[in-house]
Amino acid sequence: MGLFADGPVLASLWTSVVVASWVTLLSVLVGCANAFLLERADFRGKAALSLLMLAPLVIPGVILGISILAFASRLAQFADDTWGLELEFLRPGLPLVVLGQFSYIVSIATLTISARLKRFDRTLEEAAYNLGASRPAVLWTITLPYLRPALIGSGAIAFLMSFENFNTTLMLVGSDPPLTILMYGRMREGATPVLNAVSVFLMLASAGLALAMMKGRREG
Repeated sequence: MGLFADGPVLASLWTSVVVASWVTLLSVLVGCANAFLLERADFRGKAALSLLMLAPLVIPGVILGISILAFASRLAQFADDTWGLELEFLRPGLPLVVLGQFSYIVSIATLTISARLKRFDRTLEEAAYNLGASRPAVLWTITLPYLRPALIGSGAIAFLMSFENFNTTLMLVGSDPPLTILMYGRMREGATPVLNAVSVFLMLASAGLALAMMKGRREG
């Protein structure tokens, strides 16, 4: 009951859900596009681009957050000084939190979807083309259904990683703290029953989502 009576905790929980939802959507969409680019396209500099996509995974979260904050702040200041534009989305706040988390979570989504796409039998697509199917129809009815387990899995991983992220979020957060930041601030004042209840809830929710992913993978 204490959890549902604590307004700031509920607000921060909702903020984390909103941020994680945006990060998940962007990561799956861009990760899917990256997977097709890396597995289907052939161009000069492909290996370098692949390494560049993976670079955020080896950068510490604090350094990544500070770098994004510094770059965004300089862009915002340049726009203000040059054109008199106040670009609030480049200031510390939820848009920067989403950008910071997306910058490395998309790499994980790309790897997950690429691994599935690499095993796809392209003769299925060629047979559909020979029967007169269009590219959008083949993508929608053959390729994407095959990729569904990877899309769902990468989405679940992205949501969990975004929801529990602390290091990068701490550098970019504004006046609306996600749950991890709020819990960190509360814990500095001492543990409370509300924080204990939130921790248990998060562990159970994470375990339930992980079990659902494992079940879906076996069925897929």
